[in-house]
Amino acid sequence: MQYGLIAFELTAVETEDMTQSSIYIHGTHPEEQKRLSLLNDLTNGSFLEFIEAGPGHSVLEVGSGLGILTNCVATRFPDCYVVGLEIAPEQLEKATASFSETRNLRFLEGDALALEFPESTFDVVYCRYLLEHVSDPAVVVNELLRVLKPGGRVFLQENNILIYEIYPDCPSYSKVLEKFAELQSRSGGDAEIGKKLFSILKHAGFRSIDLSIGPEVHHYDLPTFDPWIVNCREIIKGAKKRLTALDGVSEKLVEDAISELDNLRENPYASAYFYWNRASAIKPPRVL
Repeated sequence: MQYGLIAFELTAVETEDMTQSSIYIHGTHPEEQKRLSLLNDLTNGSFLEFIEAGPGHSVLEVGSGLGILTNCVATRFPDCYVVGLEIAPEQLEKATASFSETRNLRFLEGDALALEFPESTFDVVYCRYLLEHVSDPAVVVNELLRVLKPGGRVFLQENNILIYEIYPDCPSYSKVLEKFAELQSRSGGDAEIGKKLFSILKHAGFRSIDLSIGPEVHHYDLPTFDPWIVNCREIIKGAKKRLTALDGVSEKLVEDAISELDNLRENPYASAYFYWNRASAIKPPRVL
């Protein structure tokens, strides 16, 4: 395990001036930090089953946020050296403070659109819920390819919010969700990026691309149902001010959407269906 060598190489990038080139539509206020922590609780387990790493591998998470998943990866693969890269100082500070005792884990500040690592540095790179928030996902994926070693693997998990189904129907929430996708597009992101992963990876030069889904099926009788609906509610609530600035979105519409979700939480016959888009791929020995 050559932790010392990797750590020494990474020290040089810590003081680089990073440029914030991504747009995180949700913000980093305390309420959002709480929502992100809840989302991690709901989705980290299935992602840890998706990602793969071997003994002695160097692993990079781009967009590590609060560091909760990064720490889980470092714990699951104790013989790997894991780096979490994050652009938001508030999240980076919290992650560093929370997981300082994990021996094979380190957090650095950096921009997904311009990774300050040498070519062929990592055996595994991954990102989750990141590409939907950047101005040019293809640039990020090209950067992931560049810093991967030949034969190294990338793992992606992303969103397509318009495939979400709820029963009983929540018409106001469905309208607000469509407008949320529009808001994200106007902010420089892409709420439907999940369905484009194969194309982006193939254009970048990755090979052996494998697509899969991470299902989210929740109903009233499951302990995950209420946290899942609360997460949906908090996304809309947190974006209320920006949503109501769009044509066709009144404050009443957003409040009605929130009320529908609150009612859903109390409905013993309610259910929700969603899936994350996943992709893994390999960097070929020579990029064509």
